[in-house]
Amino acid sequence: MAQVPQTFLDALAVRTWSGLALRSLGRAREEIDAINVYPVADGDTGTNLYLTVESATAAVEAVFAGYEQGGPSLADALRAMAHGALIGARGNSGTILAQLLRGMAQVLTASDVSHVDGVLLRTALRRAADAAREAVAHPVEGTVLSVASAAADAADGAEGDCGTVVLAAYEGARAALAATPRQLAVLGRAGVVDAGGRGLVTVLASLVEAVTGEAVPEETYTGAVGAEVCSDAPEHVGEGGPAYEVIYLLEAGDAAVARLRERLDALGDSLVVVGGDGLWNVHVHVDDAGAAVEAGVEAGRPYRIRITHFAVGDVHTGGERPRREPAQRAVVAVVPGEGLAGLYAEAGATTVLARPGEPPASGELAQALRRAHAREVVLLPNDPELRHTAAAAAEQVRAEGVRVALIPTRSAVQGIAALAVHEPERRFDEDVVQMTSAAGATRYAELLVAERQSWTTAGICQAGDVLGLIDGDVAVIGPDLTGTAETVLDRMLQAGGELVTLVVGDDAPEAVADRLEARVRESYLAVDTVVYRGGRQGAPLLIGVE
Repeated sequence: MAQVPQTFLDALAVRTWSGLALRSLGRAREEIDAINVYPVADGDTGTNLYLTVESATAAVEAVFAGYEQGGPSLADALRAMAHGALIGARGNSGTILAQLLRGMAQVLTASDVSHVDGVLLRTALRRAADAAREAVAHPVEGTVLSVASAAADAADGAEGDCGTVVLAAYEGARAALAATPRQLAVLGRAGVVDAGGRGLVTVLASLVEAVTGEAVPEETYTGAVGAEVCSDAPEHVGEGGPAYEVIYLLEAGDAAVARLRERLDALGDSLVVVGGDGLWNVHVHVDDAGAAVEAGVEAGRPYRIRITHFAVGDVHTGGERPRREPAQRAVVAVVPGEGLAGLYAEAGATTVLARPGEPPASGELAQALRRAHAREVVLLPNDPELRHTAAAAAEQVRAEGVRVALIPTRSAVQGIAALAVHEPERRFDEDVVQMTSAAGATRYAELLVAERQSWTTAGICQAGDVLGLIDGDVAVIGPDLTGTAETVLDRMLQAGGELVTLVVGDDAPEAVADRLEARVRESYLAVDTVVYRGGRQGAPLLIGVE
């Protein structure tokens, strides 16, 4: 009798696993979105899991691409997969999946081995489930956490190689998924299983195929599950619930993150903080998006901030319908700093944060347009360099049946002006015309510090000089930011104006806003001034004149 070959997990299997999981989640994305009713019935769990695994897969492929001969070690491949998931995690379930992968990687990379056997994989699955629970502020049974724990329990009872262990984990997860409607009443009422748990079963099925070479049959869970809801199943139904989802990456130490957890837990719910070794992914649902971002600023350096305003009709922590109707209209805006992200979000916009040197890709903008979940969407790129990127994203989403209007805002202050006159009750065309008119009537300026000697439209600048750009062209070169800003503001107001908007970044001098406000009061009596804090933005100061 031929001997059955032993199965194990090595770097190539990790690469295969990530690719298979991405393709499987791509096929199951719409089904998983359709059964998403907890913690918010916003129909995006499948999409969020797909985007999380897409980031993980890209990181694994990048590691392999770095080797002309041979390939990366098992540890390198696992670290890449976990890191890619961490930095690309979307939504509640995506963030938890990132921590599951990180927990596995912590165990599997601790030993200097080229492949993993069944014993080590059992330990890794247990650590993954425990790490995910530790990351969630208030764990709830009947969710992806229950499915992960059941997978680890089943793996603990399996004796044999990797194939035996991972198949047992998959079967345990599948059984636990079927039981979720009996654990969480909102699932039972909707006749569905937990969407995040459904995604995890898909990821584990891909691991089975990567290790054994044999695919497991795919199942669908969109219909009624035929399980009665236990009378003592927890309801977890809120009265409306928080209005915003806030997600950001954070560079901070362990002690600062511990304090951040406490503060965010007091601000909202669905709090998940994953990561470690100085890099974290923070996810929370809150009513005060600005306060959630400010808490991150106090803890360390937040970036890649994404704020989503739950549209009217979203059901938070429960609901009778697994799918919600799209809102009639929404606004999506690209913003340069976390302070402005909070400001735009409080005005009802879905925001995409643009870091200096890292403009969002068309795919990220397209996903933001989808996250807005509206029949009509106004897109504010707030940067002339994003014109073509924004147009490509708008065209992509239009092909999906969404009406998208691209207003060519060139600065965040033009976006503020457009958002100020936005009225969802107006006809779409009229609203777009009014917003476009307000943006076009706003002259904009930014103050930058020159990094090197260069020719400009205002003459030669030296490294360290302050450049005052008006409507995109260098108009003033000065030795300090406050004095240069005063000159820029005077030139802008020579053509008239009724309102000055100042967006002050963290790198600006403390007194610059006070100085400019005083100058406007003293020299331009009929002009008002409003000041916003932009946080860590590309330019120390933005100025708008309407």
